[in-house]
Amino acid sequence: MSQSFPAIVPTQWLASRLGAPGIVTLDATFCLPQQGRTAYIEFQSKHIPSAQFFDIDKIADQNSSLPHMLPSADFFEEKVGQLGINNDTMVIVYDNNSFMASARAWWTFRVFGHYKVAVLDGGLKAWLREKRPIDSDYKSASEQTFNAYLDTSLVRNMEQMKNLVATKECIIIDARSANRFTGSEAEPRPGLKSGHIPGSYNIPYSTLLDAQTGHLKSVEQLKPILDQANIKPGSPIVTTCGSGVTASILTLALYQLGNKKVPVYDGSWSEWGAAPGVAIETGS
Repeated sequence: MSQSFPAIVPTQWLASRLGAPGIVTLDATFCLPQQGRTAYIEFQSKHIPSAQFFDIDKIADQNSSLPHMLPSADFFEEKVGQLGINNDTMVIVYDNNSFMASARAWWTFRVFGHYKVAVLDGGLKAWLREKRPIDSDYKSASEQTFNAYLDTSLVRNMEQMKNLVATKECIIIDARSANRFTGSEAEPRPGLKSGHIPGSYNIPYSTLLDAQTGHLKSVEQLKPILDQANIKPGSPIVTTCGSGVTASILTLALYQLGNKKVPVYDGSWSEWGAAPGVAIETGS
């Protein structure tokens, strides 16, 4: 399938196509426990008209002890079909929490071979700021048939990450905050050590976003961020974070910079920081 569909679309693009056949809008809002918010309740009270809710905790491997790990292709097929999506559907994903999970959903669709997927730039914040229509009624979608396959080139597991650390064949970029990366701040999830994967670089995901508007920064603004870290966007790169969510924002930003095949370490620090015997670095 062609990968020419844009990774990000502006609000005007979606506003002019609301209700159009062949387009499904997904609210993928995800909130961290410490935020004290419930994404699905917020969705029920306020969402873009006709949107469906994409729950990254439910469209995930339910047998894993790690948070929102990728599901099997069969499970993804079932859940996505229930959202009214088939292999020809244009999927537009937004969220109401700083790109946090819309980028994760975008990456997940691509992992399962669906490239007609884009993130709504600025998310619900931009949509509301522009006074575009909002709905509180929810109608379930007519179920569709979706066929998925796992593109292993877009995801990395722990054994692969151990090998990358040993061989240094790939740049590892961590999207967590600087204090979590250096180990000076405790991890929010209990039982995790502090620090980072040896040899990795730190580019906090918040630096990729415009704090005022909530939009992903432009290509012209993103490139200096990589330059400052002495990273060429086209290099072999894998992204990581706390649980594979904000790492996807890095992957999205790198996609915008021309690197279309940046994998995410799905287990991220939730896996690495809990594993016995793996090497951990602290400091910058």
